[in-house]
Amino acid sequence: MAFTRVTRLALALSTASLLSACSLPPSAEIVDDDPNQIGGTGESIWDIFGNARDPNVTIEVNKYIWNAALEVLNFLPIQEVDPFSGVFITGYGVPPGGSQSYRAAVFVQDPALDARSLVVALQRSGGRPVSAETQRAVEDAILSRARQLRISDSNL
Repeated sequence: MAFTRVTRLALALSTASLLSACSLPPSAEIVDDDPNQIGGTGESIWDIFGNARDPNVTIEVNKYIWNAALEVLNFLPIQEVDPFSGVFITGYGVPPGGSQSYRAAVFVQDPALDARSLVVALQRSGGRPVSAETQRAVEDAILSRARQLRISDSNL
């Protein structure tokens, strides 16, 4: 019984305060110049749906390096892929004719068909690193295949 009294009293006070707030005169101070402005950046909620991309934030990936990396490392099972940021991570797999299992993480960080655009991290089973020669051979194979894909694409 006391709980319902408290609830009724709280509801009555809330209603009275809401109604009294409606009768206040308008403020002389302008609080917000632009009602669409969020966080002082000049952006509105509708900018999410627009095509206003900041080139400093947009990440572009070279499609030839991306496809070449997938082709060269096709013997490895893919675990995670993010084509928008240019990253894919594979699980362990044994190359054709090999006896050692490897896994790779590939990062294509630039739209240019350039060696600086490609970062490959290889690892042997047990977390051991691969030799620098093996790492370089895989990177060279990916870049060579990317150049072949680029040439065949320009011939179309």
